[in-house]
Amino acid sequence: MTKDLGKIWAERMTRSERDMSFPDSEPRDAATLMLIDRSGATPKVLLGRRHADHKFMPGKFVFPGGRIEAFDRQMTAASELHPDAEKKLLERVEKPSRDFARAFALAAVRETAEETGLLLGVRRDQPPAIPGEIWSEFAKASVHPNLGQLHFVARAITPPRRPRRFDTRFLTADASAIAHRIDGIVGQNSELVELTWIPIEEAARLDMPTITAIVIEELLARVESGMEHSLPVPFYFMIEKEFFRELL
Repeated sequence: MTKDLGKIWAERMTRSERDMSFPDSEPRDAATLMLIDRSGATPKVLLGRRHADHKFMPGKFVFPGGRIEAFDRQMTAASELHPDAEKKLLERVEKPSRDFARAFALAAVRETAEETGLLLGVRRDQPPAIPGEIWSEFAKASVHPNLGQLHFVARAITPPRRPRRFDTRFLTADASAIAHRIDGIVGQNSELVELTWIPIEEAARLDMPTITAIVIEELLARVESGMEHSLPVPFYFMIEKEFFRELL
């Protein structure tokens, strides 16, 4: 991908209309997971549509994800993060630690299970040791999260004076990492009312937040570049109402 294209994406983020009249707050650490199905000729990505009655991004198509919970740092895993992914997750962090890096990966896996019913990892005869109830579905299904399956794709911080602010790490995994499915999670009374697998090149046409559309472009560029862990990771942040894109 060219440097000019990255600049264009940062400028697009700057131009995006947003209400910045809210009291300012510190961004919360969060993680998002982008599942890719590369079994066919055209890679597809999984997106979910949020309930229309939600106060936050109603009706928008998003990736499953959410903020880090305390037990995410303590959850066991079948394998750990690739060293390159771990290193990049800890760049530009005040208090870097291995537990902090893996917490992003585990939060992304847990949130995906909670919002879509898809449990990522490897199934074994014995259930994983879990630190708390929020990981109970993995124990019931004997699915062990496999952090080595995850790639770190992008990081973005919500601009100041927005109603909710997150410092989000966008990770991705192949659909082959799905080890178990829980029925009935997605529906009209759920956070996500539908799931759709859509070609990556077409996904940005859906109604979605600007950052989601930009990260889809980043994901496509990464797929086309070979999905190596050593590839640089873009970091989006705003200074004085202008978005910048740096590479980690």
